[in-house]
Amino acid sequence: MIDIIVGYIDRSSSITIAVLGLLSFYLFLTIWTYVYRYLTLSRWLSKEKDSMEQMHMGATTVTHQSVLKSCLKRSPAVNARMLEMCEYAATKEATKGLTLLSMIASTSPFIGLFGTVISILEAFAGLGTQKSATLSVVAPAISEALVATAAGIFVAVFAYSFHLLLKRKAYDLTTLIAMQIDMLLAQKRDT
Repeated sequence: MIDIIVGYIDRSSSITIAVLGLLSFYLFLTIWTYVYRYLTLSRWLSKEKDSMEQMHMGATTVTHQSVLKSCLKRSPAVNARMLEMCEYAATKEATKGLTLLSMIASTSPFIGLFGTVISILEAFAGLGTQKSATLSVVAPAISEALVATAAGIFVAVFAYSFHLLLKRKAYDLTTLIAMQIDMLLAQKRDT
């Protein structure tokens, strides 16, 4: 397997290697962003769930771990506008990294396709210098050219999947925060 990879790199142009390098970097960014944001959102979601459970059990305010606690400290009374601004800030924080994953998911197939087109052009240029081009000569050149497209699609699938998973986690989090805000405002109306 290593021999195949080394042989492919030896036969590839600098543009093809650059394309595969960029796609490798995209894959690294995709995995790093997903793992970091997933762990961050999971911890945050756990804190907000605990706060919500405390409110369901009769607490009159959120726990000190909730993101809403800092908003409540700024205003002596429960202020609907302040809580709404806090919810917007939490939504912004929860969705960090989604734009990067979306960009990677949408651009990596095109980058891979660019590498394929360059490789095919080089293959045809090389075939033009030969006296006869049979299928046994053309097929390996074309199959090697398609590696870049496959790599681009591979990266895009992970970036898009991770984008959707994180988007759902962020939605769950912002829904919990909105529910806590509604409970705080309902308690304010009741008093």
